[in-house]
Amino acid sequence: MGLEQIKCVGCGVSIQTEDKEALGYAPLSALTKELPICQRCFRLKHYNEIHDVSLTDDDYRKIVSSIGDEDALVVKIVDIFDFNGSWLPGLHRYAGNNPILLVGNKLDLLPKSVNPNKVIHWMKKEAKELGLKPIDVKLISADKGYGIEELAESIDYYRQGKDVYVVGCTNTGKSTFINRLIKQYGEEAADLITTSHFPGTTLDLIDIPLDGRSHMYDTPGIINHHQMAHYVSKKELNIIMPKKEIKPMVFQLNELQTLYFGGLGRMDYIKGGKQSFVCHFSNHLNIHRTKTDKADELYENHLGDMLAPPEDTENFPKLKRYEFVIKESKTDIVISGLGWVTFPEAGAKVAFYAPEGVAVTVRKSLI
Repeated sequence: MGLEQIKCVGCGVSIQTEDKEALGYAPLSALTKELPICQRCFRLKHYNEIHDVSLTDDDYRKIVSSIGDEDALVVKIVDIFDFNGSWLPGLHRYAGNNPILLVGNKLDLLPKSVNPNKVIHWMKKEAKELGLKPIDVKLISADKGYGIEELAESIDYYRQGKDVYVVGCTNTGKSTFINRLIKQYGEEAADLITTSHFPGTTLDLIDIPLDGRSHMYDTPGIINHHQMAHYVSKKELNIIMPKKEIKPMVFQLNELQTLYFGGLGRMDYIKGGKQSFVCHFSNHLNIHRTKTDKADELYENHLGDMLAPPEDTENFPKLKRYEFVIKESKTDIVISGLGWVTFPEAGAKVAFYAPEGVAVTVRKSLI
């Protein structure tokens, strides 16, 4: 019997033994069992843990359009540290008339001095500019457990007895959040959770019964192609994605000075007199200052060692240049999935560089 014909008894997906990160993975030993089960379902059944899988664009469209046919509450999880990179474009169009509760995860990464109410207000404003008017905005740290109980109460309040669909990009901590909720069910969790298919796709979703009539569905993580995560290895992702509170770094720059963020991004300060800039990046990422007229040569000679990550300099895409004039004080320029620089004053002229395909955006300062 070919592998493509062996189906997981837990979720029905075709089992494969090649790619541990891909859907349907199981070790060869699982195929000798009378009831073969994929690793994702095994971990769910025995450890109450969900391992996220990722979707293609086509799968995403099918799934979100099917949510629009339901009468449900949609819970959209975004990563506060990478708000724009973890934003799902067009979800409000696909979700039909269903209300969307917006949840900012990884609050623990922001400096403790940040007022959570300011972050909520900022998220509402940004969401509106991106075309979404959520019914509410909540902040959590799925990793630390902050805000989970309050969010669970809000979900219960807003769903009004209806089903709930949890959506989000890969790396937003969506699975960590769902796992937190599942653990609240205690020992009965393994018996309560089931898996089923999205209409029109081969992908499975986690089905958590909420009461006798309604369910919470965890959807697979959606890939946003303009995130930095797609240009680095897993090891390097651990360097650029912070795990603890970020410590802002202040640089006083003269005109024609350059900052390198590892080898993944760059900022040239072109004009505006001596100014301070506040860098918000992972504490493990090395920020290197140099003169702009020496920046290209430095990159050519030291990418992968002094300017690291990336490790794989052969296949790393060229950096694309974007030029900005800062028109308002307290403005951020964000390299999606890497971090941002805050400009306390207006008037600076700068150029930012990021791998082609990674978004570079301007926004009102988050902090």
